Amino acid sequence: MGILDRLSRLIRANINDLIRRAEDPEKIIEQALEDMRSALRDARVEVAEAMAELKKLERDQQNYSEQIAAWENKAAEALRAGKEDLAREALRRKAQAQTLSDGFLQQIAQQRSVVDQLMTQLKALEAKIQEAESKKALLIARKKGVEAAEAVRRMDSKVDTHAAVQAFEEMEDRIQAMEDKHAAFSEMDKSDIDKQLEDLGSDKAVDEDLARLKKQLGMS
Repeated sequence: MGILDRLSRLIRANINDLIRRAEDPEKIIEQALEDMRSALRDARVEVAEAMAELKKLERDQQNYSEQIAAWENKAAEALRAGKEDLAREALRRKAQAQTLSDGFLQQIAQQRSVVDQLMTQLKALEAKIQEAESKKALLIARKKGVEAAEAVRRMDSKVDTHAAVQAFEEMEDRIQAMEDKHAAFSEMDKSDIDKQLEDLGSDKAVDEDLARLKKQLGMS
């Protein structure tokens, strides 16, 4: 299983757990990033181990390659010394070294392929983390924007706008009624004053008529 496959399984498992527990989306984002960073650390270790194994295979193959050359020289020396049996044995040892060398060459090719794949996945993971880091601030900002909008919506739902408007209208009607009542009393007070003034005028006329009558009767 590749690095990215394991990472995907890990992130899905952790995020699904957070979602089941109805965690904060911001916490889910942070958890996903932490999982990716953890996977990146593991991937780097895995790549380093694969590269170390490749170097070991190359050293082993180089060792057998040197043995091939050495047994070739020994076989030649044995022939020059007239020791064909020794030359034959040296060539058998050379053949064994050649077989092992060829086997290591195959292992080296396979291990290089593994290292190349791991390096490709490692770079892809690094790119994904960089992209996620870049999107993190935007996602959190969008989340906060949604939260603010939801807070406004909840506030609006708690406030009965119709009732508030109706209360204001009722208060306005009551104040208007109070103003009308005050105006009525003021008008009534004004009427009383006018009546008193009229009564004063009537009393004066009566007094004058009474004085005239007394004078006429010689009573003044």
